[in-house]
Amino acid sequence: MTAPLKRSRRLVALPLGMATATALAFLPNVTASAAETAPRATAADTVPLSYVVNVRPGHGVSSHVKRAVAEAGGTIVVAYDKIGVIVVHSSNPDFARTLRRVPGVQSAGATRNAPLPAQSTTDVGTPKVLTSEEVAGARAAGGQDPLEPLQWDLPAIKADKAHEKTLGSRDVTVAVIDTGVDDTHPDIAPNFDRGASVNCVSGKPDTADGAWRPSAAESPHGTHVAGEIAGAKNGVGITGVAPGVKVAGIKVATTAGYFYTEAVVCGFVWAAEHHVDVTNNSYYTDPWYFNCTGDPDQRALVDAITRASQYAERKGTVNVAAAGNENYDLDADSITDPVSPNDGTPSDRVVDPHKCFDIPTQLPGVVTVSATGAKGIKSSFSNYGLGVIDVAAPGGDSTAYQTPAPPATSGLILGPLPGGKWGYMAGTSMATPHVVGVAALIKSTHPHAPAALVKALLYAEADATPCTDPYDIDSDGKIDAVCKGSKNRNGFYGWGTVNALKAVTR
Repeated sequence: MTAPLKRSRRLVALPLGMATATALAFLPNVTASAAETAPRATAADTVPLSYVVNVRPGHGVSSHVKRAVAEAGGTIVVAYDKIGVIVVHSSNPDFARTLRRVPGVQSAGATRNAPLPAQSTTDVGTPKVLTSEEVAGARAAGGQDPLEPLQWDLPAIKADKAHEKTLGSRDVTVAVIDTGVDDTHPDIAPNFDRGASVNCVSGKPDTADGAWRPSAAESPHGTHVAGEIAGAKNGVGITGVAPGVKVAGIKVATTAGYFYTEAVVCGFVWAAEHHVDVTNNSYYTDPWYFNCTGDPDQRALVDAITRASQYAERKGTVNVAAAGNENYDLDADSITDPVSPNDGTPSDRVVDPHKCFDIPTQLPGVVTVSATGAKGIKSSFSNYGLGVIDVAAPGGDSTAYQTPAPPATSGLILGPLPGGKWGYMAGTSMATPHVVGVAALIKSTHPHAPAALVKALLYAEADATPCTDPYDIDSDGKIDAVCKGSKNRNGFYGWGTVNALKAVTR
């Protein structure tokens, strides 16, 4: 079930003509010696690449490191002194190798294989868009938004019951680190936080008005995610899990849909410094699905994003990430990754997911989310793994596998799309915003709770969900995945399925 062309956890092909939903990618088991002897750039002699150089946090860039960067042909784009991460552009194919020998440099690596100029947009699949007739024909009960009856995912986590008590606090802000958010959408505009929104694609914050929005050629992914979290309960369209909290857009994806390290670092640091309570991370950081710490370039990427995400958590931010859509066991001894590097020449590589990390999904402190369908069992595509998955939430599945109860008609997740539209998508990308919404409700109920307590309550209040055993999602007589663990914590559902009602009553 891998959709090999897409970087964000957005689009996984589903059977029977269903709309696509998020796909992921993994990394190679490259040795350090191989990385040291082969240049990473595809046009390094003429076109610059982007690098991260990691130094001691909190002291600024020393004069000798600045001099070494310049002598190696690099130009500093931005330095995040509090975490010791420097973003550099250079056309020298030996730049990272040279900087790694400089005293005071703890790690350095190329963030990409493709040159810096923008790439052409690739077709990544289209959500199933509701027609104007479908929107106009929706019938809702009193107190519901018009399309809410089609949202089987809200009662699945008791969000509808939670809304009878509270919609969440305006003092809570969630940020969607993603492809951009259309803040003009009628379901998003009432709750949008412009001050906490930014474009981080270059690795340096761009605060120009509207810079956080996707263009017409870019993915609707971030807009859909934002609506799932905080779609306003305003008599229009859908309702979000936490429709009373504020939502910000932190755009980190290139036009072609790549989520590079420098942009993700910028996103976490921006969230940390703009008092964001929860971040949604429904992507993996390109170009490697898995980043092996035995490779010096990949180790630098893990180092940089770990610093940034932990800085955000120390500032009070809960970071939530999607587990991925390949039906991989992230606790397996080995996984074959056929798609990395996805901006270069990929090949089948066998990796150990205990040593090679999907980031930010497998970073310490990050809440990792698996997806469930309308029947409450693991989605056919969702990654899993004992000790990796923290909680589960609705992310949709093929309607043929998990059919919702009427009046809902699709097993996918309904949300807003740019341009004032609504449509269905599915994936762990769609599960993650449900968890972010519940975390926002917890923060609304416990406004002084630090990030660690919000996470503890998220896990403690989840509904324990036992392993689905046997797991034969397509009923063909073959086991599609094996769940390990107990009812209270296992590889499919972690601590359980999140519960929005408990979030506002306990």
